[in-house]
Amino acid sequence: MPLPGRLTPARTGLVGAALAAAVTAGTLTAAPAAPAVPAAPEIPAVTAATDRAHRPATDHGHHRTQAALEAAVRAGVPGVTAHARDGHGPWGGAAGVGDLLRQAPRGEHDRFRAGSVTKTFVATVLLQLEAEGRLDLDDKVGALLPGVVEGSGHDGDRISVRRLLNHTSGIHDFSEDPHFVRRVATPEFFAHRHRTWTPRSLVAIAMRHEPDFAPGTGWSYSNTNYVVAGMVIEKVTGRPYGEEIRRRVIDPLHLHATSVPGTDPTLPHPSSRAYSKLSGGSGSSGSSAGPVYDVTELNPSLAGASGEMISSAADLNRFYTALLRGALLPDEQLAAMKRTVPATGREAAGDRYGLGLMRLELPCGTVLWGHAGRIHGSLSLAVATTDGGHALTYNVNGDWIRGRNDILEAEFCPTA
Repeated sequence: MPLPGRLTPARTGLVGAALAAAVTAGTLTAAPAAPAVPAAPEIPAVTAATDRAHRPATDHGHHRTQAALEAAVRAGVPGVTAHARDGHGPWGGAAGVGDLLRQAPRGEHDRFRAGSVTKTFVATVLLQLEAEGRLDLDDKVGALLPGVVEGSGHDGDRISVRRLLNHTSGIHDFSEDPHFVRRVATPEFFAHRHRTWTPRSLVAIAMRHEPDFAPGTGWSYSNTNYVVAGMVIEKVTGRPYGEEIRRRVIDPLHLHATSVPGTDPTLPHPSSRAYSKLSGGSGSSGSSAGPVYDVTELNPSLAGASGEMISSAADLNRFYTALLRGALLPDEQLAAMKRTVPATGREAAGDRYGLGLMRLELPCGTVLWGHAGRIHGSLSLAVATTDGGHALTYNVNGDWIRGRNDILEAEFCPTA
């Protein structure tokens, strides 16, 4: 799976080989070809003392979660930050490093690129618009955005807003286009990291390919669906989707660490550095082979409404808690959001997908709702129980290791 291809619900949990010792620093440039990138000095291994420095004095019973964070670092990620909220109140933890060159520790309050967690925010706004009578989930994309979803067999007149949100549209994923992958998911990234990608240009990439299937006849995770969904929000409201998210969700919930950055390439402080293999997809299964690149700075328009948001673990817990408790949507719209379809493939993560909302069931039987996200140098998962009473978000500042649900099980599956 390419980067940022499938700015995904990435498979949760973290397993893999040890972190490569050599870190390759990317030059901030827009040169026509990837610049030479000198190898950084060898990085010392993360020690138990580094882990202990992160451990909160009072963990409210979350010691198993903290241990899982530390195990993730030993398994090969640079660093991980997490925040939980339950009947004991809030808890924060972290392990590993946020800056490989300086060996600065990962912080509990770090802001990070949330990737496809953005999709739940986009779906929430569209469901609010439906509740206000300004659109219907069964409205056709062709009527709302004439001429946008056309070409190579795509037909917007057969695709509803609902099918965008639950990935049953069949629209091809622009982030799987080989030319796009080469520009953003290999070392050629450094020549394009500041490039602005408009929503129409991203959709146009998808339109060069045939649909994955006829609308409504299958399921396939496609970032194009949510780029189009963001365009629908702007068409209906007359304002960019990011502005609608801010005034409808971010500001009312006081999500002070959350933003829709548009074309701003920087991460606000506090934050850690973000690291990638830039292997064009071949390094996303846990391989430690190849250099590690610093990809912290990038123009997030390459993801747009499919995955450009920045947030913190505490903010995302607040968002999903409010959403699942009915603070953002009427009962009818929240029920529609949680009406799932079977989801297959590694992008499915939880086997069922609603409207911008994944359903996960852990081996212990706990059911969780939320979303995961993967974008350059960042893997995130934000989930909460059905009643919103227990929430957890974690973020890893490396994008190449994926695997089991160890962190989730530590938090949500207490031992007998």
